Amino acid sequence: MNETMVCAVGRVATQPVYRELASGPSARFRMAVTARYWDREKNAWTDGHTNFFTVWANRQLATNTAASLTVGDPVIVQGRLKVRTDVREGQSWTSADIDAVAVGHDLAWGTSAFRRGSRHETAAGAPQPEPNWETTPEGSPQAQDPPAQVPAQPAALT
Repeated sequence: MNETMVCAVGRVATQPVYRELASGPSARFRMAVTARYWDREKNAWTDGHTNFFTVWANRQLATNTAASLTVGDPVIVQGRLKVRTDVREGQSWTSADIDAVAVGHDLAWGTSAFRRGSRHETAAGAPQPEPNWETTPEGSPQAQDPPAQVPAQPAALT
């Protein structure tokens, strides 16, 4: 089955709403995507039309989305586009939804600190401690230890 995959770059327009459903966690938020173009007459960037999408996230993506995003955050969303048209009370309306596969901050506008989501248990059933990723300062006794031995690489073929 063919699906329309899209990548939308915009801003979070509404606070994500998180729900625990029978099928697992679900979150949704509205995203505003505004086209920008260079206006030669004004010699400046100008905002064009704004499209609004409802972004849906499920399972672990829903949990991480709800914990990470706030209104106004610049985001990039990749997912399946679903356009729906309906008639209610004589009024026709159309909505564009994105069933998200990936959601992340747009780092062109700032920085973000990634934290891996906590898993309640590993496959073996025992919780794992967080590894120490910090580097030691220059000149400390640990920094003077010899580096670990790395296996030799095979010689390049000539």
